[in-house]
Amino acid sequence: MLDRKFVSESFDEVRAQLARRGFTDEETLSRIATLIDARRAAIAEQQACQEKRNATSAAMGRMADKSSAEFAELREAMRELKETLKALDRKVDQTEAELDALMLQLPNLPAEDCPEGLDESANVELRVWGERPTFDFEPKDHVDVGVALGILDFERAVKISGSRFVVLRGAGARLERALMQFMLDLHVDEHGYREVWPPVLVSDAALRGTGQLPKFAQDVFRIAQDEQWAAARETKGRELYLIPTAEVPVTNLHADEILEAEQLPLAYCAYTPCFRSEAGSYGKDTRGMIRQHQFDKVELVRFVTPETALAQHTLLTSHAEKVLQALGLHYRVVELCAGDLGFAAKKCFDIEVWLPGQQAFREISSCSWFGDFQARRMKIRYRPEPKAKPRLLHTINGSGLAIGRTLVAILEQYQQADGTVVVPEALRPYLGGRDRIVAA
Repeated sequence: MLDRKFVSESFDEVRAQLARRGFTDEETLSRIATLIDARRAAIAEQQACQEKRNATSAAMGRMADKSSAEFAELREAMRELKETLKALDRKVDQTEAELDALMLQLPNLPAEDCPEGLDESANVELRVWGERPTFDFEPKDHVDVGVALGILDFERAVKISGSRFVVLRGAGARLERALMQFMLDLHVDEHGYREVWPPVLVSDAALRGTGQLPKFAQDVFRIAQDEQWAAARETKGRELYLIPTAEVPVTNLHADEILEAEQLPLAYCAYTPCFRSEAGSYGKDTRGMIRQHQFDKVELVRFVTPETALAQHTLLTSHAEKVLQALGLHYRVVELCAGDLGFAAKKCFDIEVWLPGQQAFREISSCSWFGDFQARRMKIRYRPEPKAKPRLLHTINGSGLAIGRTLVAILEQYQQADGTVVVPEALRPYLGGRDRIVAA
């Protein structure tokens, strides 16, 4: 959430920065401008009324004859002023409530050095790692590779749950589990993250804190509850949702807390299944595992001071890259332009892995710096020094990595002419020493 004071005092600048990212909801912006003026006028009227009340009270205190007609007039005036103040208080509260509700719909402002542009065509390639794999045969996509090996089963997944699900079988299931273990070990043992295993059902407040609500209500799965069902499970009156990413529960670990400066940076990693409705993506990536309703991910989250945020953002991105480097997977890193940023992000580096079956780079991690946008929503602060006034900290997160897409990249980059798949050396200890996946 943007700082209401900053928006009020620098509205034209905010409008210009939002335009950089293609935010064109003029109705919302105009209403916010109207409410800012209304709030300012109501507060001025409120202050004038308070001054008048104080002056009236002082005049009453100076009067010796409390039974005089003049005193009675002042007492009546005081009563009316109190009623007026109550009405003005309600007006200010109502104006601020509507203003805050609209502010929740405003995306974050892009960083000053964020590349200009309104879509992915303006994203900037920063670096490429590794050699693009070459084949002396026509490479297949992961669906053809996995189905032929008997490790990916889409038909039975449809029978169980519908489209955009998969059943991993045999070596496929073990490969998914191996990737999870490998990523967590790397981030905990080498990069110093603290592992957590959070709930995958969260409240609407948690989703609002990280920016998924109210903007992306159609993208998350809400747990339907009738009154009798909820009462029996002690969830009556609570909205529960399946998480779209571990970013939600992990970032909310410190909601409503004040941390000490010496605790920062705090670095967490977590494995979770993730659930997304993929609203608005119908017809896109319907084949295979690229865009599914349920998938696995290891997430990295860092809580940092504003002064160290840019360096910490670069550090987190390098940690996500280390996974692909250890697996020997060809990838590139791009910086997103202002118009391609996620709703809550100020700055974002996308890591894109090469998929020979598509002859394209595809995103496998988005490493985002949010500034104080999420911290303001969740009221996460830190004390720069003992007894100092608390300040909002900054949050950073990124996938480290999306496990299903990593599995896809392995199947495609390590496929062989005979249909088998070579197991990256770093994963072999997690697969009982197996160096190749063959048809079951």
